[in-house]
Amino acid sequence: MSNRLAMLAMTGLHRAVLTLTGGRVGSRLGRMRVIELITRGRRSGVERRAILTVPVVESTEAGETLVVVASRGGDDLMPAWYLNLVADPRVGVAAARGGEPAPYLARTATDAERARLWPLAVRAYRGYAAYQRKTRRVIPLVLLEPDSRRATEARPATST
Repeated sequence: MSNRLAMLAMTGLHRAVLTLTGGRVGSRLGRMRVIELITRGRRSGVERRAILTVPVVESTEAGETLVVVASRGGDDLMPAWYLNLVADPRVGVAAARGGEPAPYLARTATDAERARLWPLAVRAYRGYAAYQRKTRRVIPLVLLEPDSRRATEARPATST
């Protein structure tokens, strides 16, 4: 089975477990939170959803910055969700248990940020180190930062 098919099968199974258990099983993998990332297809414009683990969470003034790893299991190809968010960094993030997605802005970590965050990601899941050894590309880390401007725009106005 190709890496793409294996990843699709694992994601489908994970999504089914989340659905069948109402998120009681599968909303965490070890110490990592599981999220659903919502992007817009870079060619189709259609909403796309990916189940991802969050190995690093950093608290900021704006809220929690979530760090996700564009590993695709160590494949030499970038994940489609990563290419989508590079094309349009306005994404949604929902808890794996469901609920309304919150607006976030996605960006690839700088070299300095990656140097600081990569060891933390590997500490959360050692498999990331094996994925990096397996591929020729540098696996990007993506910072998902709360988008307070879009959150404010999305709220209905209250009358007084």
